[in-house]
Amino acid sequence: MGNLPDRQTYYNQLAGSSMHRLAGLSDGIFAVAMTLLVLALAVPTLNEARGETELGQALLNLVPSIVTYFMSFLTLGIFWVGQQTQLSQVERSNRDYTWINLAFLLFVTLVPFSTGLLANHYQSRIALIEYWLNILVLGVLILAAAEFAARAGLFDEAAKATIIGAVRRRVYIAQALYLAATLLCVFDTRLSIGLIVLIQLNYAIAPRIPVLHRL
Repeated sequence: MGNLPDRQTYYNQLAGSSMHRLAGLSDGIFAVAMTLLVLALAVPTLNEARGETELGQALLNLVPSIVTYFMSFLTLGIFWVGQQTQLSQVERSNRDYTWINLAFLLFVTLVPFSTGLLANHYQSRIALIEYWLNILVLGVLILAAAEFAARAGLFDEAAKATIIGAVRRRVYIAQALYLAATLLCVFDTRLSIGLIVLIQLNYAIAPRIPVLHRL
């Protein structure tokens, strides 16, 4: 009976304590966001493609949307793996940790908008910077969740230093690389997009190359 709350326990001490519910909500939001990405790929209409030549041209016109779809699917996949990895290391949750993760999920839902903006204006520095800011906030919030969990004793005490060290290293290096890629928009936004895709492929594939595998 020692696990039952006493009469002096307040609502906020009980709220947000279910890790399973948080992980389930996260899975659902990521699934919806990933699905919305592909819905933005419009199939050429009959008016756009009356013959083989027109269809080929219409498909070529979709290349920016296809590239940004691929890039954003990788983005969401990387952050889903990052959040699920962190949740798997947390022994318990509380209200504040849950709300940090909800803030993280808020910006996950904005990724389809950022993707659509960049796909339609891939030569615009403003569209690229907005996309980068979306990635930046996601990185900041996933790190904030880990930092809070470490301070609040939500990680196993014996493994806490190892976990928070790994999360910090991952976020700092990734965000520095994304910033470097975004700065290339001074020359050409397509260079930035190409480098972001390569960065994401590295994190998704994790090649067994000593320097790259440690990123």
